[in-house]
Amino acid sequence: MTTVDDRAISLARRSRFARVREEMDRQAIDALLLSLGADLPWLSGYEAMPLERPTVLVVPRNGLATLVVPRLEAPRVRVDDDLFRLRPWNEGENPVGIIAGLAGDAKNVAVSDRMWASLVLSIRDELPSAGLIRASLVTGPIRAIKDELEIAMLRAAGAAADKVAEALLAGEIRLIGRSEADVSGEISQRLRDAGHSRVNFAIVGSGPNAASPHHEAGGRVIGRSETVVCDFGGTWSGGHDVGYCSDITRTVVTGPPSEELVELYGVLQEAQAKAVEAVSIGRRCEDIDRVGREVIDAAGYGEYFIHRIGHGIGIEEHEEPYIVSGNPTRLVGGHAFSVEPGIYLPGRMGARLEDIVVAHEDGTIPCNVVDHALRVVEA
Repeated sequence: MTTVDDRAISLARRSRFARVREEMDRQAIDALLLSLGADLPWLSGYEAMPLERPTVLVVPRNGLATLVVPRLEAPRVRVDDDLFRLRPWNEGENPVGIIAGLAGDAKNVAVSDRMWASLVLSIRDELPSAGLIRASLVTGPIRAIKDELEIAMLRAAGAAADKVAEALLAGEIRLIGRSEADVSGEISQRLRDAGHSRVNFAIVGSGPNAASPHHEAGGRVIGRSETVVCDFGGTWSGGHDVGYCSDITRTVVTGPPSEELVELYGVLQEAQAKAVEAVSIGRRCEDIDRVGREVIDAAGYGEYFIHRIGHGIGIEEHEEPYIVSGNPTRLVGGHAFSVEPGIYLPGRMGARLEDIVVAHEDGTIPCNVVDHALRVVEA
């Protein structure tokens, strides 16, 4: 577990505010309005509840930021007086008017990508002369580059998820004769027991369902000699205000594997390994996807690899950078993402292998270290 203290967190947030304001200045953005989504907790340490009552952090290009929050939610806020002040609003007040007043005569305003549409439209009505853009155009590239605090949190989240994956591979999680939903429930509980504050997903796809990458675990009972794809992750906070995500996939087989499965999985394992080996500073995101995909294409399974090879991860399960064909973004130190090739034979079986890695000047940092071999679990 990480031992990050409050001072390190505060210093990290000061650095983030400074970088955000530099980018606002570069893009001539007068005010940044952050509401729902990951930008707000990343910058302030406070996560807004997804309610109809607006919570918005108003960040002017110059001057102190203000967190506009419903008064009944104000006790949840841990205020850092050097970063933002608190403006609770009462029932009967007009919070949008307060937000607009703090934005002043801003002409270019960036709003959270996940802000309720009703709030965006209300802000537009209050600031009719302001042009609105997506906040991610300011925050996205900055958030994608994890600082040392965030890397430590991601590694702790990955280590906690590894404990569950190790139990799966060791046969401690019984599969045969249980429903996918039952197994998913046990994986979820084990994630919590390992220190996750929240379970984000626990995919369990068995037999033909393993060919559905985002299969929703249901009542199907897992039988013998079937592939079972387990893709799970949660949010690990270690007692801090803001948590970071884990995401790992391992495929097991509930009996002696067929020659076809052994061949398929060998291709998958090679593709994942080569893609991870290709991770280096300056390499394009699309290159990592291509390296792994070429292995699968050469083996004749290209049409059965139906998704990108990876996605960024941090406060959110999916964020920039996306490791996909057509993304020319070059890796820099601090980019954290999954490497997860999969092969899916419709109606028959599937397999996926996933780890989280961090590109770093000192070499690629693995957040998952659980064995990659195809494990037979006859329990």
